Amino acid sequence: MIYVDADACPVKAEILKVAERHAMEVTFVANSGLRPSRDPMVKMVIVSNGFDAADNWIAERAREGDVVVTADVPLAGRCVAAGALVTGPTGRIFDTANIGMATAMRDLGAHLRETGESKGYNAAFSPRDRSAFLETFDRLCRRVKK
Repeated sequence: MIYVDADACPVKAEILKVAERHAMEVTFVANSGLRPSRDPMVKMVIVSNGFDAADNWIAERAREGDVVVTADVPLAGRCVAAGALVTGPTGRIFDTANIGMATAMRDLGAHLRETGESKGYNAAFSPRDRSAFLETFDRLCRRVKK
């Protein structure tokens, strides 16, 4: 199963393409409307607008043998702890070896933004990010199918 934190996910089309190639089910989870799919392998889940509702929905279901796509570091940590393989939309892998550092860097960034030391601008999503994601995501899908 593939779970996607879909609200601001820039790689939905790529996820569908790779999932179809591997015959894997995909569940997009969001707080707001998603374009419906006629593909029986694709499920759209709309959760409440409650704080972290989509994250909680995914974290409660992600297990070993699943792939999760999210840019949210706390959600990634919860999914890694559950045994899922996790990647961000730029192809960044979250795993037991790096989730602690990713969490620390996220917390440091939040602190710097709160104190005004950093404006907190994120780099624009690039074609290179899309390519890195496709490579990583395909590799993770092949890994869970073994």
